[in-house]
Amino acid sequence: MRFDILTIFPDLLASPLQEGIIRRAIRDDKIEVAIHNIRDFATDKQAMTDDRPFGGGEGMVMKPEPIAAAIDKVREEAGPGRVIFLSPQGSTLTQKKAEELAGFDHLVLLCGRYEGVDQRALDLYVDEEISIGDYILTGGELAAMVLVDVLTRLQPGVLGCADSAERDCFSRGMLKHPQYTRPREFRGLEVPEELLSGDHGMIRDWRLVAAVRQTLAKRPKLLAGLAFSKQERKALLKAGVWPEIEGIVNGAVDHHEEVDE
Repeated sequence: MRFDILTIFPDLLASPLQEGIIRRAIRDDKIEVAIHNIRDFATDKQAMTDDRPFGGGEGMVMKPEPIAAAIDKVREEAGPGRVIFLSPQGSTLTQKKAEELAGFDHLVLLCGRYEGVDQRALDLYVDEEISIGDYILTGGELAAMVLVDVLTRLQPGVLGCADSAERDCFSRGMLKHPQYTRPREFRGLEVPEELLSGDHGMIRDWRLVAAVRQTLAKRPKLLAGLAFSKQERKALLKAGVWPEIEGIVNGAVDHHEEVDE
C-alpha cells in the first residue's frame, strides 16, 4: 500500500515513520510512504501556500494552486490514488472505515493548516474527508499519521501474529478483554484463575465475558446490534451477563435458537 502525504511541515512526519511497526512495514516493503512539501509547488519567490480569505475573517486559507500542482505531480508519478483530506468536517474514522480504506492500493493524504483549504481544491481533487475525532488540531499531519498507523497494521504480514488485527478492540465491534502478564500477583491483585487453567475453552469464555463486561461498563452503545452465537450466549448467561445486555443487543439474536441454561 502506498501513502503520499501532502503537507507544509514535512519534518513533523519524519520521526513517526522511523519507529515501531511502521518502520518495519516500510523496511519490509509492506507499505510505501512518500512525503511531499506543498511549498515546493508554490509559484512565487516566498513559496506562499496561504492567503487572506475573500469576504474577510480571521486567519489564512491554503491556496488551491500549490495543492493542485502537488496532487497532479503525485498522480503523474504514482497513479491517481484516492485523495483524502484530513478534516474535522469529515466522516469519523472507525475500524469499519479503516478496513474499507485498507483495500485501496494508493492513498493521497492532504494535510490542511490555518483556517482551512480553498474549497475549489477540495471540489476538484478530494474524494473523501476523514476526521479522527470531534476536536480541532493545529493541522492535519497528526491525523494523517493516525490514519497511516491504523491502515498499516491491517496490511497482510505487518503484525507479528497473523490474527492480531482480527482480535483487536473494535474488530468485532466491542472492546477487548483485559490483559495480564507476569508476575501472577502484583500488589495484592492476582491474575484470574481461568487464564492460568490451561483450558482453552475456559479461557475463551472468560475473555468473551470480560470483553462484554468491559464494553458494557465503558462503551455500552457498541453492543447494540452485535450478534452472539449460541455457545457465546450460553457462556454469557452462565456468567450472569446476558440479561444485562439482551435489551441492548435487541434484534441481533436469532430467537429461533434455544439457549440451554
